[in-house]
Amino acid sequence: MFVFLCSSSTNSLVNLIYSKSCIKLGYKNYTGYYPESVHVDKIYRTRENRAWCKERGIRISGVPLGRPPANLSKQKKKQAQEDERIRNSIEGKFGQAKRRFSLGRVMTKLSHTSMTAIAITFLVMNLSTHLSRLLYAFLCLFLKITPFFGSNINTVYT
Repeated sequence: MFVFLCSSSTNSLVNLIYSKSCIKLGYKNYTGYYPESVHVDKIYRTRENRAWCKERGIRISGVPLGRPPANLSKQKKKQAQEDERIRNSIEGKFGQAKRRFSLGRVMTKLSHTSMTAIAITFLVMNLSTHLSRLLYAFLCLFLKITPFFGSNINTVYT
């Protein structure tokens, strides 16, 4: 999975405003259409953000506001489970950034320098993902050409 950095801020209130602009400006300008679903933390699941996403046909993952329904259809349960899997992979990617790529140790004094360090960390993470996929493709190609187990095993027993 690749990591995309739309915009970031050290202020949580600014991040609430940026969540809509990241979808609108970041994702839509990059792909040409709105995403099918958005997997966000609880802080972004406000009534305003839910209404904005509903107008554009974007599904927000997570527990709906209000009292939980008595009976959920199997399709909704399956969708919620799939959303939770995607959310877990996103959180895992943040954990990997903190553990393996030292994102949790950014201690620069200026906020601009911190944002630069975060952006460089995400760049290195994407390069690492690309390199591992390239290595996997090379190994698959290599193993198909010269497999470890030769075809002479059958000739020994005949």
